[in-house]
Amino acid sequence: MIYLDNAATTLKKPLCVKEAVLQAMDTFGNASRGAHAPALDALRMMMEARIALASLFGLSGDPMRVVFTPNATAALNIAITGIKGHIVTTAAEHNSVLRPIYRRENYTIVPCDNLGCISIEAISSAIRPDTGAVVLAHASNVTGNVLDIQSIGELCVARGVHFIVDAAQSAGLLPINMKNISALCFTGHKSLFGPQGTGGLCLGADYRPLPMYVGGSGHHSFDHKHPQELPDALEAGTQNAHGIAGLLAGVQYIQSTGLSAIHNQADTLGRLFAHSLADTPGVTLYGDLAAPLRTPIVSLNIEGYDSAQAASLLFEKYDIAVRAGAHCAPLMHDSLSLSGSVRFSFSHLNTREETQFAVEAVRALASGNGV
Repeated sequence: MIYLDNAATTLKKPLCVKEAVLQAMDTFGNASRGAHAPALDALRMMMEARIALASLFGLSGDPMRVVFTPNATAALNIAITGIKGHIVTTAAEHNSVLRPIYRRENYTIVPCDNLGCISIEAISSAIRPDTGAVVLAHASNVTGNVLDIQSIGELCVARGVHFIVDAAQSAGLLPINMKNISALCFTGHKSLFGPQGTGGLCLGADYRPLPMYVGGSGHHSFDHKHPQELPDALEAGTQNAHGIAGLLAGVQYIQSTGLSAIHNQADTLGRLFAHSLADTPGVTLYGDLAAPLRTPIVSLNIEGYDSAQAASLLFEKYDIAVRAGAHCAPLMHDSLSLSGSVRFSFSHLNTREETQFAVEAVRALASGNGV
């Protein structure tokens, strides 16, 4: 099988990730719930993971501001729920941003252009005196378009509003620095190469959301209130130490391989795929494919097929795994006047041969010879 659905989850993990999870399952107790070696080993590993993630994301100061959650969705809900006042977001967002915001009444959605791009000037114009935060994705999960979060962060600081970043599609692929970011929300199972069920948020010094859950913490058990210090304040209950061990191994793999090398390899494949199909009759590509900085995502449609049918044929006839539909990003599809699209997303663990085979499969479907 040729797996080109890495924006949904990375199927091919480095061997070190698998080994770390297996070792953790054989050796770890419950962190903060005992003074014996298995519990302490789990606690030490989680601290090492916090330090590694803080380093990867440029979070200066206290690594205890790295909070583990089951996924980016949980992290975004925590971060967004803690905001008071008006929120600015964009039409490029995943439902993990949109749905928590829809529960509120006071928000503005900045539109996309016909390439799915967002104007920083439009974000600035949407900020009001009562705005509490700008919340947006670093990279689109539909188009691969990347926003300049450094400039937007500087804008938010100048305007006195919090900046919450959805890094689900960029963590592990693009350089990120937490300076000027109030909360960075990430998932472990995509380009960080961790297991599913891992993720978290990194909190800047200017932002402290309230906990969504309270319960066991392993200490202060006689207090009626949940502990207030981080990370315990936002980590009620037993953490996924087995998964976090795999996440730590994934981060260490990225650090040893090199973030730029990983991105460059995957980006080369994504651009090769898009360039090869750019002039193919019956194939329509989406996004700003000429942008100097992108994530390795290429969404398209093939004339004569809806996206689900095209994806099914790609798997059934060519053993190519891709994603079809709206990708939990309905406003982006509305902006592009689409009901769905076929998404190809590349990893540095894919090959040029796999990429070229996918090109030929799409061409065959578009020509009518692939059915």
